Amino acid sequence: MRRFFFAAVLFCTSANLFAQDKDSVMIRKIADEVLTNGTAYTNLRYLCKQVGPRLSGSTQAEKAVRETARMMKEIGADTVWLQECMVPHWVRGEKEEAILKMANGTKKPLKVTALGNSVGTPVTGVTASVIEVRTMDELNQLGETGIKGKIVFFNHKMNPTFVRTFQAYGEAGIYRFRGPSMAAKYGAVGVIVRSLASNLDDHPHTGATGYIDSFPKIPAVAISTNDAELLSRMLKLRTAPPTLYFKTNCKMLPDVKSYNVIGEIRGSEFPNEIIAVGGHLDSWDLAEGANDDGSGCVQSIEVLRAIKALGIRPRRTIRAVMFMNEENGLKGATQYATVAKTDGKKHIFALESDAGGFTPRGFSISSSDAVRAKIASWKNLLYPYGVYEFLDFGGGADVSPLKDVGAVTAELLPDSQRYFDIHHAETDVFENVSSRELHLGAVNMTALVWLVSEYGL
Repeated sequence: MRRFFFAAVLFCTSANLFAQDKDSVMIRKIADEVLTNGTAYTNLRYLCKQVGPRLSGSTQAEKAVRETARMMKEIGADTVWLQECMVPHWVRGEKEEAILKMANGTKKPLKVTALGNSVGTPVTGVTASVIEVRTMDELNQLGETGIKGKIVFFNHKMNPTFVRTFQAYGEAGIYRFRGPSMAAKYGAVGVIVRSLASNLDDHPHTGATGYIDSFPKIPAVAISTNDAELLSRMLKLRTAPPTLYFKTNCKMLPDVKSYNVIGEIRGSEFPNEIIAVGGHLDSWDLAEGANDDGSGCVQSIEVLRAIKALGIRPRRTIRAVMFMNEENGLKGATQYATVAKTDGKKHIFALESDAGGFTPRGFSISSSDAVRAKIASWKNLLYPYGVYEFLDFGGGADVSPLKDVGAVTAELLPDSQRYFDIHHAETDVFENVSSRELHLGAVNMTALVWLVSEYGL
């Protein structure tokens, strides 16, 4: 009996080692293909330089739809189609102005940019004294008496002690998203928000704000971190307080028709089990959206390309999805999930890349403990390619709605230390993406998608 037990253990161990070795060989082939022949960087250059900024509703967003559909057809996806969705159409208009006016007559221009979805100022701009607050508690303590008729300056810094910079971003993001409405509640006439940036620089970072309909809609801008420091110092002077003038020209137009772009390779054994991998095609209008999220889009296309190039026949259907309108509405993701609920297919896994094209470190996974443990069991297969973390917080914004249809959601986690230097700023350009880092991320995405296709979840 003991001899039989040891023989069984030896057999299982040998079988497991054989499977791991087989998988390791396949992932090595995937890595060699992507790192040698990958087209993600070339596709990103085209998306950035020939298409450019891709704000939802813009002509560039329309062009991006056509061009990414072309890219997926050219790599040999079995099927490529467009999925219609209605998206917001916010336009920035002419460049913003902001001038700090000192009591002695000195004027200092400040670097600002309108927050996405913000209303514009009157044609004469807004001029008022400024009240600085660092927290919502401070705002509430001031109340209407301290705020009415003033411009509120939310000077909340991203917490530098959080090594995971997205944690700091999440904490500070409430001031950008809800700050204008919270200030309007007490009678503010405008809002300035310190840019959500890790470091001091001269580049204001935009991003969406979300108005609460029960309060007035007031104009809101982000200010560069360097000028936020300057403004804070000026407000602390014991001389007569300065006043601030700013003017924006943005407005919200009626929703327009746009599309998610979808390409797939059909599964050989379980074609109705879907593995989705994607990024968001739209970007803010200040720059090319290279890291946010051109990188995620071209990495997802590269997943399909590598699988096709290697002649792999995945057991389950693999889809690359270019989601439209993540930045200021999430309408593409919502529409994709709505269709997924009724199309008769089962989404088992949805992976997003929306944290930049930097060196991959791991994956975040939203699932049961058992499923997360299964994915983590592949750690040794991915470790040679730089991935070592499997964390238990959710996937990206565009795949999150797929939780409602039972999908395990996940997100690629690149090194994040440089991401918020460029996030939503004019510096998010192609030149700030490394071909090597971008393709290494695609290697790990392709490997994980292939493993899920082979073994399910």
